[in-house]
Amino acid sequence: MRRYLKIYPPVIGLIILLLASCKITKPYLKPVVDMEGLYRDNVGTDTVTIANLHWKEMFTDTLLQKIIGEGIQQNLNLKAAYSRIRQSKAYLEQSNLAFLPSLSSDASAIATGSSNQGVTKTVLPYQYQGELTTSWEADLWGKLSSAKRANLASLLQAEASARAVQTELVANIATNYYRLLALDDQLVITRQSLKNWQTTVDIMKKLKMADVVTGAAVVQSESSKYAVAVTIPDLMQSIRETENALNLLLGRVPGPVERSKFELIHPITLLQTGVPVQLLANRPDVQAAEYNFKNAFELSNVARTYFYPSLTISASGGYSSYSSFFGPGSWVSSLTAGLTQPIFNKGANKTRLKVALEQQQQAVLSFQTVVLTAGQEVSNAIYSYQRASEKKITRTSQLENLEKSVQYTQALVRYGSANYTEVLTAQQSFLAAQLSQVNDQLQQLQATVSLYRALGGGWK
Repeated sequence: MRRYLKIYPPVIGLIILLLASCKITKPYLKPVVDMEGLYRDNVGTDTVTIANLHWKEMFTDTLLQKIIGEGIQQNLNLKAAYSRIRQSKAYLEQSNLAFLPSLSSDASAIATGSSNQGVTKTVLPYQYQGELTTSWEADLWGKLSSAKRANLASLLQAEASARAVQTELVANIATNYYRLLALDDQLVITRQSLKNWQTTVDIMKKLKMADVVTGAAVVQSESSKYAVAVTIPDLMQSIRETENALNLLLGRVPGPVERSKFELIHPITLLQTGVPVQLLANRPDVQAAEYNFKNAFELSNVARTYFYPSLTISASGGYSSYSSFFGPGSWVSSLTAGLTQPIFNKGANKTRLKVALEQQQQAVLSFQTVVLTAGQEVSNAIYSYQRASEKKITRTSQLENLEKSVQYTQALVRYGSANYTEVLTAQQSFLAAQLSQVNDQLQQLQATVSLYRALGGGWK
């Protein structure tokens, strides 16, 4: 139930001044989150961060740069994100127009009587009317202003979300590109190992003929050769799937991907992370979460204004004639100002406010979760890079010793001083270490990509 009051126009200005002096909406305050210790075991104060690097500075391989550039132009998810920006802009433009008066027109012809005597029909008289009506709602309590700020926050959130899509896209392209190069390298290593195993098989056959080894040595060496050969189709399958995954990111149909060599790629060695508070400015999903909170905050302000009366000023003017729209007639006009005060609305206003406040609280929790997740991702990426660097040093020493082991055992078995199983074990260990070395390098490269994304790099 609502109560309507008629107000004389001279009093309107005074009412507006009196009501507007009452502040109903609350000023916006940024959500609070504790950034202390967000980067585990990293307490530096240097504000230099790789997040401020352009992706071309981060990824210097020219073919990778070409692919990333194409992805930014053609990726379907990024295009969809830009579409959401345009939708948000449309809603913001609509909220700007809410401050203007509405205008509508109406034209009608109304029958004013009837006549029907027997079979005789009389033409009915009509009254012709044309009218323009305008209405304007005063933003007394800040409802329209809060709604506008909420829509602006939605627009900024959509823009930040698009930037987040781009950072994720750049990282995914680089990660898959590096994985593709690593698979290429592992395929080359495996094929070369297969050739080496064939050489070993040939040597074992000759040694058997000389009664240096038994037939078991020949059979076992051939079995080991086939064990290597059977991994090649799996590597080729992984290469094909990774190429297809890259093409999907680029908005392409499946096909080959032009790429460099794995040994030519080297990660940057100076991984500067800055300080945690910089995530608020650099990481797009953190920005989007804050704008989501601001949107919820302003919508709670809108919900508060529904408890207070609204002031609407309406005016209408029209023309009425009994002959035609353009015949002789009379002009009519009116000006009305009215206050609408909610008295009983079946709990709708209270429910609206309760829901808005709960949604505001959810937005705070979501923002805090995003910040904590960002800190976790930065910490994990730093640690992964450090451990990969340690493994690379150890792996180099392991490979040097395993290569010598293969050479020594091959020489010893020729003279009957070593068992053939020692040769097979040495070769198997050497191949495994070579493949692991590629994985170590890949882990280090992917850790740099993860850190770059986690810090908010890739969209500037």
